Amino acid sequence: MKAPYTREKLIQDFTDLGIEKGDTLFIHSSFKSLGPVADGAGTVIAALEETVGHDGLILMPTFNLRPSREERVASWDVPTTPSTVGWLTEFFRQMPGTYRSDHYSHAVAARGRDAEAFIADHLSQEGYQSPWDHHPWGKTYGTHSPMFRAYKTDAKLLMIGVDYETSTYIHVVEVIHWNKRLAKDPQVSFIGLNRPKLGAFWDTLGQLRRGKVGDSDCRLFHIKTYVDTLLTEVEGNPDPYLG
Repeated sequence: MKAPYTREKLIQDFTDLGIEKGDTLFIHSSFKSLGPVADGAGTVIAALEETVGHDGLILMPTFNLRPSREERVASWDVPTTPSTVGWLTEFFRQMPGTYRSDHYSHAVAARGRDAEAFIADHLSQEGYQSPWDHHPWGKTYGTHSPMFRAYKTDAKLLMIGVDYETSTYIHVVEVIHWNKRLAKDPQVSFIGLNRPKLGAFWDTLGQLRRGKVGDSDCRLFHIKTYVDTLLTEVEGNPDPYLG
């Protein structure tokens, strides 16, 4: 049986991948993909915190993606509603010192530098509208939402053992694209994009780091470059990526 991966080994793997002190990281993850980890999810979080250091910030989706909007609204409670997007995110959400934004479906949790302030304003009504907006909650991907803030501050996206089907930042591409079109025609419909096809296009450009963390195949890249590049591609060549 393979020996479990230690905190020190994971720190080395994260560092080799390109994570640096002071980074802001938004993380999509499959905990299982890492293989055996000594002491479980807490070791992964501890390794991430050590890698980014005291000036770093770790963000994870803690989405409440129940089948219907009605179920999401009825079940929502900031401190208790479980994350439905993986064990690492649910463990992270429950850790003392983690802060979570108030959004019935697309809440984000944060630990580290200015974490509480970073997620504090998800009830704001400023910024881009999206299909997931629902009163009394704020704009899902609005100006003060955690995911949009991470985009604007040039955070990095870390994908641990997941493919682009999990890449919620493609929703940011969709939302910006829709709002640009709405400015010209208020009746235009929202267009969903094919995440795997956009991800395959992104991979061909080479603007990312790839490597192993434990047993997991990982990707690391700058969110702003990713979103802006995909938006330009979709605006100029939409047909391959529709639906």
